[in-house]
Amino acid sequence: MTNMNKGAAPLAGRRVLDLSRVLAGPWCTMVLADLGAEVTKVEHPRGGDDTRHWGPPYTGGESAYYLCANRNKRSVALDISKPEGQRIVRDLAAQADVLVENYKLGGLEKFGLDYSSIAAINPRIVYCSISGYGRRSPIAERPGYDYVIQAEGGLMSVTGPVDGEPMKVGVAVADLFTGMAAAQAILAALIAADRDGAGQHLDMALYDCQLAMLANVGSAALVAGTEPRRYGNGHPTVVPYQLFDTLDGQVVVAVGNDAQFTAFATRLLDRPDLATDERFAKNGSRVANRDALLAEIMPLMRRHTTEWWLAGLRSVGVPTGAVRQVGEALAAPEATARDMVATVAHPSAGEVKLVASPLKLGRTPVVSPVAPPMLGQHSRTVLAELGYRADEIEALFETGVIA
Repeated sequence: MTNMNKGAAPLAGRRVLDLSRVLAGPWCTMVLADLGAEVTKVEHPRGGDDTRHWGPPYTGGESAYYLCANRNKRSVALDISKPEGQRIVRDLAAQADVLVENYKLGGLEKFGLDYSSIAAINPRIVYCSISGYGRRSPIAERPGYDYVIQAEGGLMSVTGPVDGEPMKVGVAVADLFTGMAAAQAILAALIAADRDGAGQHLDMALYDCQLAMLANVGSAALVAGTEPRRYGNGHPTVVPYQLFDTLDGQVVVAVGNDAQFTAFATRLLDRPDLATDERFAKNGSRVANRDALLAEIMPLMRRHTTEWWLAGLRSVGVPTGAVRQVGEALAAPEATARDMVATVAHPSAGEVKLVASPLKLGRTPVVSPVAPPMLGQHSRTVLAELGYRADEIEALFETGVIA
């Protein structure tokens, strides 16, 4: 496809006002920014987004955590506790298609920046509230923290060693689940606004999204009426589907069906009897006799190197992979071929590498990545675009309303 056939990014021309901080909200708005929306991030003049200080590591004074969720945005440092700051937010909201916020219940209402107040000046706005438990919850006033949600939402109970303690996932997945779900909801609400001429309030909860992402584990609990348990690196309903020790390391073996198990047992383990044993021939039987089967397989896996197993498993059509470090995964040829690492120019850090957007649209691609903004980097520019005179902008600086 030539460049002449490519169109503008899907959300080009849309304006997003980002009043969120930390991860779920900023992740949502970064997805929208990747898709071409003009995202204006409003931060407090003193300190800005909490994640700017969540380090090390830092580069150019910015934390890696902050950099991961804020590319392709503009930053306005603005004190919304002051009437002048509230006026600026309303001016921005009046021109916005979307507003995203993750304040605690009532946090914006006291400033006149809640959904009802904003919808009164912009009825078409899609106003997305992100919180721990949702606005219609008996514990709506509680703050939402990913770690707590992973614990309360059941994820930790099925994560970790079989005989060990419950474990959280290595990244803040409840926040990320919610950020992605919020982006989906916003896109749907924009389509509805275009159709109906009216915006709406979106009520997104970390707890809801964590429950939804329990997927087969949540469904199993509802269907069976029993509590799922931890399987470590194993799978609750597919066997063998786990990490195995090899002669010199470890390898993931993901046998997805009975034909793959037959190939694995016959051609690699040199144990055709396992494929015909009624305890192991069918996946349901293998699940029921998990321990007996693993006792047979584990010693055989230690006879060869990881590379031997990787080559052999792939040759017989059994999914497999080695456990990579994060740096190895980002540097892998498949990551390079998919342009998953981007280098951007940062005002204070110089060249910075970022993980790129995974969204690959053929005709209307995502925008080229721009470095996450420094605190207040675009304050003057944004206010000038709103029609504020130079002397008015300087007065706001002098009084600390903006920075």
